[in-house]
Amino acid sequence: QVQLVESGGGLVQPGGSLRLSCAASGSIFSRNVMGWYRQAPGKQRELVAHISRVGSTNYRDSVKGRFTISRDNAKNTLYLQMSSLKSEDTAVYYCNGVPYSASWGQGTQVTVSS
Repeated sequence: QVQLVESGGGLVQPGGSLRLSCAASGSIFSRNVMGWYRQAPGKQRELVAHISRVGSTNYRDSVKGRFTISRDNAKNTLYLQMSSLKSEDTAVYYCNGVPYSASWGQGTQVTVSS
């Protein structure tokens, strides 16, 4: 069973933009809160942003004003619009419930480099 499938990552220059998508199973998406996590090499996985079913959002301080999390409940899809990207945003990005409970997907790699 494929429960979480992330896509949309890639290589971008500093200051560029990307939009990530996460296709989730209904059983996972029915959770009250969904979030985006990221993990850079040698670092612990960290929560980047999360969103409730009714659209309440919260962001890690380092991405405030640059990232926007959204969800389409009808499509069981989670999004992360990333703008003004910095090298420190380089990581593998994952989606999951908050707190997480499902097995992690393969993630999608975001590399910000000139």
